[in-house]
Amino acid sequence: MARTSRPAARILLVDAAGRVLLFRFTPADRPPFWVTPGGAVDPGETYAAAARRELMEEVGLDRDCGPEVARRVVDFLTLEGVEVTADERFYRVEIDACDVVTTGHTPLEQRVMTNWHWFTRAEIAAHPEPIFPTDLIAMLEATDDLPATASARILPA
Repeated sequence: MARTSRPAARILLVDAAGRVLLFRFTPADRPPFWVTPGGAVDPGETYAAAARRELMEEVGLDRDCGPEVARRVVDFLTLEGVEVTADERFYRVEIDACDVVTTGHTPLEQRVMTNWHWFTRAEIAAHPEPIFPTDLIAMLEATDDLPATASARILPA
């Protein structure tokens, strides 16, 4: 079966305590898992515009996400049951703190994204449920000291 191409923008949202925001997905067809905010790029949309839109829809923050800091290509099954090859571009957004506002979630997100948590790196390392990307700690470490004008780093999947 041929895979569908899925460009996606993902956000490494890091608070002043160094914690990263993750959403817990609870689909009916597989065990729960956690992921960074973000999602598919709409037709005609840039990755950067998608990152800003996804940050607003999923978290309630309306802000520029800055430069792309990482990229990966990964195969997976979407929640809608479509086999995809995702070209994911990551943007790191640092904030002091924020309340997560989920009023922009789609009906699907409202069903399967009911929990979120600000994870420390120690919590990520010890967490029993899958977290994606699987090397999130390494990705955070690789982007910890990037200046705001940093170019993208391509990390292996």
